Amino acid sequence: MRANPSRRALVGSGLMAMTTATMAAASTGSAAAADGGDTGGGDAEHRSRALSRARAAYAALERHFGTTDGSGLVREQYPAASGDNAYSYEWPFSQVHIAALDLAAVDTAYEPELTARAKAQEHYWNADGGTTGLPGYDSYPRAPYGSGGDMFYDDNEWVGLAKVQRHLQTGDPAALARAKEIFELVRSGWDTDTSHGAPGGVFWTQATWSHDRNTVSNMPGAQLALRLHLITGESGYLDWARRFYDWTNTHLQSPGGLYWDHLDLQGTVEKTFWSYNQGVPVGVDVLLHRATRDRAHLRRAERIAEAAYAYYVTQGRLFSQPVYFNSIFFKNLLLLESVTGDGRYHRAMADYADQVWSTMRDPATGLVHFNAAGGTEAIQQAAFAQLYAVLAWPRSLWPTLY
Repeated sequence: MRANPSRRALVGSGLMAMTTATMAAASTGSAAAADGGDTGGGDAEHRSRALSRARAAYAALERHFGTTDGSGLVREQYPAASGDNAYSYEWPFSQVHIAALDLAAVDTAYEPELTARAKAQEHYWNADGGTTGLPGYDSYPRAPYGSGGDMFYDDNEWVGLAKVQRHLQTGDPAALARAKEIFELVRSGWDTDTSHGAPGGVFWTQATWSHDRNTVSNMPGAQLALRLHLITGESGYLDWARRFYDWTNTHLQSPGGLYWDHLDLQGTVEKTFWSYNQGVPVGVDVLLHRATRDRAHLRRAERIAEAAYAYYVTQGRLFSQPVYFNSIFFKNLLLLESVTGDGRYHRAMADYADQVWSTMRDPATGLVHFNAAGGTEAIQQAAFAQLYAVLAWPRSLWPTLY
């Protein structure tokens, strides 16, 4: 089975237009104020409310997307449509897995749930390897639940970063070992053909229908490499992180500081700005600062974050982005604030989550609705749960984010 070839179209299709009044409320944080104030600053009361909402969001996810065949897998959307696959693709499932991970960090009652999701994640694992001969996660479950699919490097990177988060929070050696395996796969995706425009960079996928090299396949690779360097002390990881980082900065960073999406084999750049493509470079520079003690990286992280905040928050574009991109975006901004001690990005994250809760959540089902048709994708609900789960974290956990 091939991965869904319309993934890029999916990114744009799950966005529902907001009214002018709603957009204004989102940018000013009025929804948060109306519902008990912002959730910034690590205040215990606000964190308790966030945890309650995270639990509710995850419960709705389990209720409407869960399967009953013992696989631990989830369905792609609710309500299901004719022709839907039995299970979701790997990228949505990884975000369900991460929602359980984020909740388990502050509520040990979710440990069994996390164990079940981590086990189900392995239904996507292709031990035989893809086109580069190295194992990794396919885009669809393998036998007996499916016939597998193409390997996406970014899909694998999110799982690798989740495994690192688990290791940092619990010391789990198996999680670290899997993160190392995933990094080897990512490294094998580096473009070595010097005839290509802007040679170098990690490809988006191993699929024959795409030859793009993306910000999202390179910067998360740099972030994973930096995490492994900081854990192991091995210099090779730092060297690869710099390679991914330098290539992306050279070819995909715009003059204004934000990052474009990808370029093709001719070197033609696709110049869409997605929020997660801004967040991850912030996190990479924070980790480079941690690894090298060079404050230039911290200043760079702050500049990217400032530009992204102006573009998405001040100028009211957050709701033009998928919620699952914004979750990754905000997590990386909190990683920055774990160093700077500021609270502005945390407040913006709380305002955004509260706006989604008050304007896009159906109280009858607990599901969020971004689609014009009123349905919900598993990845949207998972990201919603992640936002509130991380808002429930004490500041001391923020350094483990990505």
